[in-house]
Amino acid sequence: MELPSRPKGDELLPPGEYARLRDRLRRTAPAHDLAAVVAGAFDPRTRMLPFLYADVRMAPAGPRAVGAALADAGFAKTRVVLQAWKRNFRPAAMRLDGRTPDLFLVSSLLVHAAEGERLIRDASRLEPSARPLVIAGGPRVIYEPWSVFGADTDDPWGADVAVTGEEYVLLSLLEVLLAERAPGEPLRSVFARARDAGALDAVPGLVYARTDARGRIEELVDTGVQRLLGDLDELPHPALGYAILEPPGDGPALAPAPLPAGEVRRYSPIGALVLTLGCRFRCDFCPIPAYNQRQLRAKSGERVAEEIGRLFDEYRLRLYFGADDNFFADPARALEIVEALARRVDAGSRPHAKIRLGTEATVHDTLKMKDHLARVRRAGVWALWLGVEDMSGALVRKGQHADRTEEAFRLLREHGIFPVPMLMHHDGQPLVSFRSRAGLINQLGRLRRAGALYMQVLMLTPATGSRSYEEAFTSGLAFRAAAGRAVGPELMSGMHVVASRHPRPWVMQLRLLAAYAWFFNPLRFLWALVFSRSRAVIENSGLGRWGDDAERRPFRKRLARRLAHLAQAHLADAAVQAAGIAGLAPTLRRTAGWLVRLWRGPVERASAPPRSRVPMRGAGGGRADHEIGA
Repeated sequence: MELPSRPKGDELLPPGEYARLRDRLRRTAPAHDLAAVVAGAFDPRTRMLPFLYADVRMAPAGPRAVGAALADAGFAKTRVVLQAWKRNFRPAAMRLDGRTPDLFLVSSLLVHAAEGERLIRDASRLEPSARPLVIAGGPRVIYEPWSVFGADTDDPWGADVAVTGEEYVLLSLLEVLLAERAPGEPLRSVFARARDAGALDAVPGLVYARTDARGRIEELVDTGVQRLLGDLDELPHPALGYAILEPPGDGPALAPAPLPAGEVRRYSPIGALVLTLGCRFRCDFCPIPAYNQRQLRAKSGERVAEEIGRLFDEYRLRLYFGADDNFFADPARALEIVEALARRVDAGSRPHAKIRLGTEATVHDTLKMKDHLARVRRAGVWALWLGVEDMSGALVRKGQHADRTEEAFRLLREHGIFPVPMLMHHDGQPLVSFRSRAGLINQLGRLRRAGALYMQVLMLTPATGSRSYEEAFTSGLAFRAAAGRAVGPELMSGMHVVASRHPRPWVMQLRLLAAYAWFFNPLRFLWALVFSRSRAVIENSGLGRWGDDAERRPFRKRLARRLAHLAQAHLADAAVQAAGIAGLAPTLRRTAGWLVRLWRGPVERASAPPRSRVPMRGAGGGRADHEIGA
């Protein structure tokens, strides 16, 4: 089910193409005076470990990037609504600049698909004359674009078009539409005319519906796989996305003005940044390499340093998470970013000296960077989420066996960087093993002793866009339902067992919960108060020392600062334990019902993956690139 590759040499846009498109739109936009609302869908049923807290305290990069792209292209009347902050938001009630927006865009992850559909349905209920052009996008739509088009003739709903690519695809669509638009003409009317004339077929990365005279969908047309932006420096500045965030609230309508800059840090203390994209490994369960057309992409170090400096100055953001697939995949590009940030710190830049950056990498690539970890820490990298998966190598081999993993953890701690393991639990792994170290608890114990303060364990789940996705369904591995409840997208986060050959799948669900309860528990919290595993890391980071300017400070202030750092270093481990223990309650609450259903049964197994109920074809009449199966 991997996305097909574009012809060799045609995977990337020509250099400067995105910037030229943006400039053309900037010249066109004032004449059209469009208003746009970008909604980030969020399903509260997914709130559980290990993503608790960050799921609502980090404004997601996707909706912000779409909003920033529109604002950067001259569409100043743009608002980004995060459903995690505004649960009761209703598209039917939205007004921007005193009118219904011309564009309504919905971005959704797979796990938030139900809420994304609800938003689209609500927009579909508007009178045709008042309905905005509805565009669906986000990670879910990249692989399942047909899912945002209703197939029930008795319940007509759906997006007008799905964008299966990045910002460039959306802006290209708008350029086509604005070139055809008459003054004051509704954008949906322009879209219908351009669609019927075939003007959209030259924009790779779209899926749109052809309808009959009564508005019922007859077929979906797929214009193919997108071309990727190679130079990420051409992307709009992330600060633009923060400037147009909708304030949190309980009402269904939009606020009169965006969230003030001084309030951004209060609601989103963690900033998500795109630094690099792509990964060298090709794990069967991961869609990342195929999506990126086997390309490694990155921003320049100077661009990253400038972004962080501006975000600190305008919004006082200090905590960042890099939206990287594998930050160290291209060592040269990673080092360029690291050196640019470290030079700012060496020069005394307050914004860069204050930041704490976390991101993702692999054990193998971390060890390749071992001679540069001091500069990595100097650049502000505070934590690395490492794709350990399974230390025994039974699930996948990518240089992460036990000894190498422990070596990577030791090196990171010695340089003041917290290692955070990410593991995948699977049928072949016992909870505890006595004659080997393959057990899940055994591995967590080794990782805890190696210095892990936090961890992430997810159940191996069929991932859309991965090589193993379709086989998981056709082989009977994936579930269709349990005790009458269908497997919905909200269960696909990896915290619910939805695919297993275990004769008692509820045992697998119990193992997953037991792993979190073993790692986060009151006894470990009390132990951490005495025998902290965080102190050495923070001391090695340099934050626990007196400081280079200590001699210029009064002794009382120096002593207070030193004591504060010692307390921070010692208590950080216990604080993480307390946060994990607090997260266990909602995690148990939101998984207990599924556990009972798995226990009661029956568990019905799927025989085929979800497919479009509406015929799909390519723009040229051939097979659609985004269709599952032959």
